[in-house]
Amino acid sequence: MAIYPLIMGRKPDYHKPPRYRKQEPLHAMPKLLTKSVRQAGLPPGTLVYTGEPKDAAVKVTITHYDEATITDQEYDAFSECLPPVSPQGVTWIDVRGVHQVKNLEKLGECFHLHPLVLEDILDVEQRPKIEDYDDYLFIVLKTIRPFGSEGMASEQISLILGANYLISCHEVNGDIFAPVRERLLTSKGRIRKLGADYLAYSLIDLIVDNYFVHLDSLGDQVESLEDQVVTRPSPQTLREVHQFKNDMIMVRKCLWPLREVIARLERRESPLINDSLTVYFKDVYDHTIIAIETVETYRDILSGMLDIYLSSMSNKLNEIMKVLTIIATIFMPLTFITSLYGMNFKNMPELRWRYGYYEVLGLIVVIALGMLLYFRKRRWI
Repeated sequence: MAIYPLIMGRKPDYHKPPRYRKQEPLHAMPKLLTKSVRQAGLPPGTLVYTGEPKDAAVKVTITHYDEATITDQEYDAFSECLPPVSPQGVTWIDVRGVHQVKNLEKLGECFHLHPLVLEDILDVEQRPKIEDYDDYLFIVLKTIRPFGSEGMASEQISLILGANYLISCHEVNGDIFAPVRERLLTSKGRIRKLGADYLAYSLIDLIVDNYFVHLDSLGDQVESLEDQVVTRPSPQTLREVHQFKNDMIMVRKCLWPLREVIARLERRESPLINDSLTVYFKDVYDHTIIAIETVETYRDILSGMLDIYLSSMSNKLNEIMKVLTIIATIFMPLTFITSLYGMNFKNMPELRWRYGYYEVLGLIVVIALGMLLYFRKRRWI
């Protein structure tokens, strides 16, 4: 018997062909360092959303599938509690937007989720982790995306894996799991033949692959910035280096705990994970290690850029001071000569010389050229 989620008082039509959805615009994400909105002294399990205030609507997508059939319906909110999930097939409930606390409360009632799980979903500053609640696994992950001129931003994604269902909660209203959904709808690969644990693996693998997409883009920008630091450093260059360093710190905070999460999934500490998925999680673990090493490499390059920038600016200043010093040194004897003959004494024999003016000018030219040749010989210019 298929699942009949009563949402918004409507019953989904499983005979209706699946439809694709346009990706909703992403909303502003918290910066690297944010102020906590939690209040001290609240009891455990108190539901408080800690992210940036949002007015965007929440989208709930329920996908039920097996090897032969699939249904995909989208709703605006939970208005009634979901009935128990059907034991046949896999049900994927995707919640895009967790800023409306009432929706999370309704979700917790439907699936008997622990209050601490709901609290962690709403606390978007969680580190990646995995917790075993016997009947389900609670997994917190982080993904990254560009955030305009302010660099990169992180997004928290929470997964709740049950025996034959998976709940995914996004911090923002953006369908980053569109490639997995497309594979489900087009019945590509083995995803329709396996259970909810394989679906969870597919989402985690997509999140890890997303790091490589953005790290490649960051790598190109870091390479361009490195050339700029060497050839034409400026205060704007220094600001960009600091921005990239902040991005690398944020990405590192997202990736390092993720390695521990995938390692636990690889060890199959829960009966909800099939033994056949070990090799898949091992592959994701290897990709995570590569991403971490890439981040560490970029951090070392950026740290070296600061030294290069300071050296470049120091060399630039030295070149400027060198030119000014040479000019001042050349004009010192010339200034002495002109000031000497600028004195208003009557008894100055040179003033009566017929060619005195031209001789002094010639002397000035000879002294200037002589000093230039001397500096050139000493390789100071």
